[in-house]
Amino acid sequence: MVGVSTHLPTADVQDPESNARTARLREALLTAAYTADGLLELLGAPAYAALARSETVPALRATRGGSPLETLVRLFLLQRPVELRQAQAALPVADCLADGWLVRDGDELRAGVDVRPYGGPEGQDWWIVSDLGCAVGGAGGIRGAGEAERAQLVLGVGGASTTLAGITVRRPAGRALDLGTGSGIQALHAAQHATRVTGTDLNPRALRIAALTLALSGAGPADLREGSLFEPVGDETYDLIVSNPPFVISPGARLTYRDGGMGGDDLCRTLVQQSAAHLNDGGYCQLLANWQHVAGEDWQDRLRSWVPRGCDAWIVQREVQDVAQYAELWLRDAGDHRAGDEAYAARYGAWLDEFEARRTKAVGFGWITLRKSGSDSPSVTVEEWPHPVEQPLGESVVRHFERQDYLRATDDAALLAAHFRLADEVVQEQVGLPGAEDPEHVVLRQNRGMRRATKVDTVGAGFAGVCDGSLPAGRILDAIAQLVGEDPVLLRDRTPASIRMLVEQGFLEPVAADG
Repeated sequence: MVGVSTHLPTADVQDPESNARTARLREALLTAAYTADGLLELLGAPAYAALARSETVPALRATRGGSPLETLVRLFLLQRPVELRQAQAALPVADCLADGWLVRDGDELRAGVDVRPYGGPEGQDWWIVSDLGCAVGGAGGIRGAGEAERAQLVLGVGGASTTLAGITVRRPAGRALDLGTGSGIQALHAAQHATRVTGTDLNPRALRIAALTLALSGAGPADLREGSLFEPVGDETYDLIVSNPPFVISPGARLTYRDGGMGGDDLCRTLVQQSAAHLNDGGYCQLLANWQHVAGEDWQDRLRSWVPRGCDAWIVQREVQDVAQYAELWLRDAGDHRAGDEAYAARYGAWLDEFEARRTKAVGFGWITLRKSGSDSPSVTVEEWPHPVEQPLGESVVRHFERQDYLRATDDAALLAAHFRLADEVVQEQVGLPGAEDPEHVVLRQNRGMRRATKVDTVGAGFAGVCDGSLPAGRILDAIAQLVGEDPVLLRDRTPASIRMLVEQGFLEPVAADG
């Protein structure tokens, strides 16, 4: 059974000799194809997918040959001891022992940390370091760890971290902040487009692991600081703030990586409200969050109240769980379902007591993006969208706020004088009974980005289909009015709201009159 070691590699980014040893380790990983693509090719899709379910038997069967790649998978991914001679064929063992990446146990070697291949957005080969057995979907979960050890765990790559990386705006930035850096994955991404990256975490162990992730992946060192929320950065401001915070709404703060230590969803609310003071004009703050659905309160209004003055916001609820489902999810995450019936029931009851005291009937999960616009009439969009999307979404986030700027500055008269084009990969679907002469309704559907779908009437469908940037909206409506026998003045009066909706949701794009 995999336990959680208190050991961490001692690789020092300030030491040239240690840096050289880390570079040799990175070269050995590349030579053996211990990369995201190499893993998929070796294991095959079924075994690769099984790892995400914490099932290791298929991967163990696929790595019985003793090649350098198979040795590395068993050592760092499956966390099985390997014979010294096998390790020497795959790695600079002396370097790895010197810096603590490996630990010797007689004639066998074992990994000091989980080292997991990760593909960068432009095909980079990176490696994410985390505690043994604690990479999400890893080999063994957190079994074998005592309560004190679990409190300081540093997790590796999971669905939440890759989701945040995918939605983050990747425009060039002067300064970026990764608040709650954990294993350092967001800081690693930010280092590709930000001149200076700062990472913070309440857990000093996380800062050490983040430094290892950056060093092993060949990124420049980040400015890593210990502390909670914005305390470590004082009054500094940034062009980009990203955070995958400890957002779990729990009765206490047992696990640093997930439990925020504040009541209910106060940590996420505090992070959102304090972020404006640390954003440069035009800067973005993007984070994942959980929020309470409180009896007698509209959850959307509740989240709108979090948005600080001078900021536009786009908040997307991706999932909702009732309090029982939510408690069960995180009890399993902590391994409490293996604690015995009585202990499990007591802890389950504590979660339900907490929710009852706060009048919480469900918990939502989603994304929050703020942009510091300084507007006196900010755009705040709060919506539920549980459907599949196309990642990465960073550019879609930018365009969302650009569309809000356009609509805020454009009255109805200007809207009818404007030119639009139908966005790429939008298709029309007609819904109705088989054989019917006319459809019951028409649906426009996006095949990119948020992959939205919206119902439109025949005028809306005709208008969208004609928009190629060549004619102003008003002239298109006049032509449609003549075709359907409707008063063009009345059509012009009632259509701007529909045009605004199609622009806001990204079905139509404003273009210059010359295309």
